[in-house]
Amino acid sequence: MSHLDELDDFEAELELSLKREYSAVFALFRYCVLTQDATYLCNKLDVEALPQSGYPFFHIRMEDVWVWDKNRPSRIIPRAQVYTSGDVTVEELRGEGEEPRLTAEDLAERIGQPLSGDDDAA
Repeated sequence: MSHLDELDDFEAELELSLKREYSAVFALFRYCVLTQDATYLCNKLDVEALPQSGYPFFHIRMEDVWVWDKNRPSRIIPRAQVYTSGDVTVEELRGEGEEPRLTAEDLAERIGQPLSGDDDAA
C-alpha cells in the first residue's frame, strides 16, 4: 500500500468518525447553522444582518457550539462568532423550553466510548 493510499484511508476514517459524532450529538442542540464555510450546532444563537451597499453581511453569535471540522481536537467550544457575506441557513431543531432527549449515557453509547466511571466496573 502506498503512502497516498494510507493518507486516503486516514482521511476517510476521519470523515466517517466526524459523521458518527455529528449523528450522536445532533439531538443535544437547538439550532443547526449552515454557512458557506462550516456547519455548526448550538444552543444559543443571535444572527444580525449588517447593512452593506452591495451585498448582505451577517454577524452570527453562538454559544454552546459544536463545529463540523475533522481537524479539531475538540469540536465542542463555549462560544463562536462568524462574519460572512454568504448564505446563512438556520434550522431550529427543537422549540424553546424543550429539553434534549439524549442523556450522557446515551451519548457515550452512540459515540462508542464508555463514560469515565463505566470502565472501572470491569
